[in-house]
Amino acid sequence: MPVIECDEATARERLEAAGVSVESGNTDHERWRAEYGGATAVAYDGKVVVQGGDTARLEGVLRDDGGRVHLYSDGASRGNPGPAAIGYVLVDDSGIVTEAGETIGRATNNQAEYDALIHALEVAADYGFSEVQIRVDADLLVKQIRGEWDTNDPELREKRVTVLELLQRFDDWSIEHVPREINERADELANDALDDD
Repeated sequence: MPVIECDEATARERLEAAGVSVESGNTDHERWRAEYGGATAVAYDGKVVVQGGDTARLEGVLRDDGGRVHLYSDGASRGNPGPAAIGYVLVDDSGIVTEAGETIGRATNNQAEYDALIHALEVAADYGFSEVQIRVDADLLVKQIRGEWDTNDPELREKRVTVLELLQRFDDWSIEHVPREINERADELANDALDDD
């Protein structure tokens, strides 16, 4: 359960500016509470506690990081299609900003690769990063995002459009294919999520 030391009034303003609805607290000690991206933020004097299953997007709105981030993402599917999961890691100059892995139901490996990238881009945008450098080990994903390969599958085409729309939230972006060992942590997070399911 992340605790963000901050001025709760400023945190409230950041949430409202991001279009998040903020409500009154449930107790005398709670200043306010808000829900976003499947998580809940509860404000107290001088801090905000974030709780829930996926806290990264809400944390991102509350923290003021900006700058450049390296994004590593990976999707995994057992059965292709079959049970699937995603994993991602965001790294800036100070180290790992956030990382997570979660199951996404039934999908092909390519669908899971796209879903991992989409989720990671949403988190990076919520953190306020202005530049994103994407590193993935899925050559198909890289070439389709760059427009070097056609996206014939209708579902992948829709996911590609979503990725391109999310990339517009950044001042600058790049995407490159890296060997699997460079993307090892994102792969591990996706597979751990499948193992734990």
